[in-house]
Amino acid sequence: MPELIPLFLFLHVLGAIIAFGPTFTLPYLSTRAGREPQHANFMTRSAVAVSRAIIIPVALSMAVTGVLIIWSAGIDPLAVDYRWLLLAIVMYIIAIGFSILIQLPNGQRIVELTSTPPPPGATGGPPPELLARIRRAKLGSYLLMALVVLIAFLMVTKPQFGI
Repeated sequence: MPELIPLFLFLHVLGAIIAFGPTFTLPYLSTRAGREPQHANFMTRSAVAVSRAIIIPVALSMAVTGVLIIWSAGIDPLAVDYRWLLLAIVMYIIAIGFSILIQLPNGQRIVELTSTPPPPGATGGPPPELLARIRRAKLGSYLLMALVVLIAFLMVTKPQFGI
């Protein structure tokens, strides 16, 4: 069904834009919210909600459109000429797994830790667990950004690995 490749490709690229665009904007917004602690919980709740309702479902739909493209084009991702595709698929699986298993629960815990304001007269700044989780979330965001950039590079350039 080669005639469907443009449709599947359109849906795949549109999915990438919708799913991975926030990967680059949410860390920026979260940093800004961190400068105004009274808004940090709202921003974190929003980021978790966007991840659950949009990013993860649309990113998972890309597996379907990707398989449809591969099937329609008669591509064997295990063939030597398609090592770039196999590498991109592996990175996609890592990114999705990391998002669902690490980032999302970490974000939910940050929401829990920031849902109750400190008691009156409390001093000493945020709890150490909150600071550690925020640090992990930032590092995780950088990892996801790097994976998205590498996947996009592979999908666009289709480099040939002479191995």
